[in-house]
Amino acid sequence: MITSPAWKDKKYAVLGLARSGRATVEALLAAGADVLVWDDREEAREPYSGRCAIGDPLEADLTGYAGVVVSPGVPLNTHPIKPHADSFGVPVIGDIELFAQAREHLPPHKVVGITGTNGKSTTTALVNHILKTAGVPTTMGGNIGLPILEQEPLPEGGVYVLELSSYQIDLTYSLDCDVAVLLNITPDHLDRYDGDFHAYAASKNRLLDMQGEESYALVNWPAFTSGLIHSGKAGFNGIMAADSEAQANWPSLSGPHNAENAGAAMSACAWLGLSVEQIEQGLQTYGGLPHRMERVAEISGVAYVNDSKGTNTAASAPALAAFDEIHWILGGLAKEAGLGECEAKLGHVKAAYTIGKAGPDFAALLEGRVPVEQCETLDRAVTAAASNAEAGDTVLLSPACASFDQYTDFEKRGEHFRELVEALA
Repeated sequence: MITSPAWKDKKYAVLGLARSGRATVEALLAAGADVLVWDDREEAREPYSGRCAIGDPLEADLTGYAGVVVSPGVPLNTHPIKPHADSFGVPVIGDIELFAQAREHLPPHKVVGITGTNGKSTTTALVNHILKTAGVPTTMGGNIGLPILEQEPLPEGGVYVLELSSYQIDLTYSLDCDVAVLLNITPDHLDRYDGDFHAYAASKNRLLDMQGEESYALVNWPAFTSGLIHSGKAGFNGIMAADSEAQANWPSLSGPHNAENAGAAMSACAWLGLSVEQIEQGLQTYGGLPHRMERVAEISGVAYVNDSKGTNTAASAPALAAFDEIHWILGGLAKEAGLGECEAKLGHVKAAYTIGKAGPDFAALLEGRVPVEQCETLDRAVTAAASNAEAGDTVLLSPACASFDQYTDFEKRGEHFRELVEALA
């Protein structure tokens, strides 16, 4: 695991004992910190009995604490832990901030931090894959893969590639990324920012603000020129989309959005010193991410694509742009009204099949524009789409909605789609 002597003999409270919380506790204890842990679930607290203090930090005197470490899922704008910690002058931080504090004690390395409303998982995995293919010691963490503190430190010359949500950036104060990538900003998660889009954008912008002058930033040019974001101290460049002819050689990176993701990854890896040939090899061999335009199967000439991670209209629009003759499965728990950016891509849709709570609303919006079936559940939608699709068509699950009305998360939704397609085969 990653630890730091800077934590020794200091007091920390850890609120939330899911995977990143558990990794944080283990790292702090291994470093010799004095740790208070809490989770509302008794079974989550049980493994720490006799190992450290157990108690709710909301009820604790936090005088002298170095920090309260919370899960990114804790809403700072509404949860009482923030004002309680503030009353003692104690910062509320996340595991990424602890990683930032540990950096000076790790073998010499670089950090790539990637944020944006959409595309950050693909870009993070792609940068990691290109580096690994080139023989560079690398790992990915943050909002993807294993918790960063749970991982072994990289040897000298290694590169940590971190996917960073706005929630994680809100809990981070000293992470100077050698390369910071801000892919795009569209309205999302506004409940965490009291409905203020500019506050959400400012949260993303803090990744650039934390950089030093020797670092490098890649930014979404329209967001920069509009004034939505500003540059920090680092040198910066606008993100350029990859060439469409070259993109044809990268089988898992189809669509205009992946041209932008690939362009960002190429620039980041070039800044890290990789050659054009090394970068091209990584692009050609990249296999893609589960639930993000994942080609599940081809049955009787029909492609089945799992894009369950399309949890808002801005995330689903690129998937609609990447294919033609689409049988589109959409719906769930809507994050916004209307079709948003998907509106401009309806020319790619051959038929639509709605599911979940937002299904009737989407059906009403699509009625008269494309054939629509209200299927309510994913199994009915897959069956209907499969019966209507012809060779050359694509059955695409890209719901443009959160999953929580019918599934615990988008992964479970995507796994169910995969199971249903496998049953068809």
